Amino acid sequence: MVKIHKPLKLKSYYLCAMHYLGQLQLVNYKNHDFLTLDFSPKVNAIVGKNGVGKTNILDAVHYLSMCKSYLNPLDKQNIRHNQGFFSIQGQWVQDQRSDQVLCSVKAGAKKVVKRNKVAYEKLSDHIGLYPVVFISPYDGDLIAEGNEIRRKWLDGIISQIDRDYLEDLILFHRILDQRNALLKNIASGKSQREELSIWNPSFSEVGERIHQRRAAFIEEFIPLFRANFSQIGQSDELPDIHYRSDFQQGNFIALLANHERRDILFQYSTIGPQKDELALTLNTHPVKKFGSQGQQKSFILALRLAQYHYLHVHTGKKPVLLLDDIFDKLDHSRVQKLLDLVSKDVFGQVIITDTEKDRVKSLLSTQEDLRIFELPLIES
Repeated sequence: MVKIHKPLKLKSYYLCAMHYLGQLQLVNYKNHDFLTLDFSPKVNAIVGKNGVGKTNILDAVHYLSMCKSYLNPLDKQNIRHNQGFFSIQGQWVQDQRSDQVLCSVKAGAKKVVKRNKVAYEKLSDHIGLYPVVFISPYDGDLIAEGNEIRRKWLDGIISQIDRDYLEDLILFHRILDQRNALLKNIASGKSQREELSIWNPSFSEVGERIHQRRAAFIEEFIPLFRANFSQIGQSDELPDIHYRSDFQQGNFIALLANHERRDILFQYSTIGPQKDELALTLNTHPVKKFGSQGQQKSFILALRLAQYHYLHVHTGKKPVLLLDDIFDKLDHSRVQKLLDLVSKDVFGQVIITDTEKDRVKSLLSTQEDLRIFELPLIES
């Protein structure tokens, strides 16, 4: 018998904060040479045939929030073909304040991000100021792919509300790179095993902080996740997220010592937070193996909506919700539940993409401030 947990009342999590993207301007971003859009604070729809760059607009909004593409982390590959740079400029509106954010990348040069014409010395200072949540057809990778994808997803959420965690992530990966380089040198006889004692304490200390923060996040996130799943999936199903870390095994320094020979053999660190696992289950079984297509869609949608509510609670802002191609990729019942939440003013600003203008008008006919942007075919 599966124990059913009483779902949370999500309405208790809805705070009020005005936060939206007023204007977006793209220059040489992916397949857009020049484009300016003035968005509604509420619901926006970008429509057009496949290949006209609808998803790329959502990706640009994500870039203005996270200083990187949602779809392609290699900046130079986001520059329009045969061009030397791209720029994304946006006007973020929060309550009565308006901020201009510019992200620009030039081939062969360092990425530049400016807020109100002042460049950031550290891009980490920007993360979390303008939260967004992207619901994409590619989200199935959270279930289908390995733990690295799920760790990046988890880290991306926590980093938006915890600057210290983001700094620890950056520091840990520097330490990890140094330790792995040392392991290679030890294996080739260029360094001595005793030199590992230089990196092990900091590797353990920073790794423990990352582990503790991830564990605290999962503990708070699961009730939100289950509450959203109960609204989308079947009420008699129990979804869960199991967090597994080497730090749960006790003294990590001793564990490093036990794995030292193996680390040298493989020439990389075989334990640590870079190996943490997030197991996704439904009724105690792996959702990847035993979940139906519909159950997996409900699982993913609940993860994203829980992410939205978590960011809302911790930032005091309703994130901008980016919905890519949901009318084609989700079944009618799940689309309807999403649109019901939109109509109930659960979300703040929403930007949707679709291939059919008439379908958008029909499904979003009750929205008072709906703006539809129709993109023309891009000439080759």
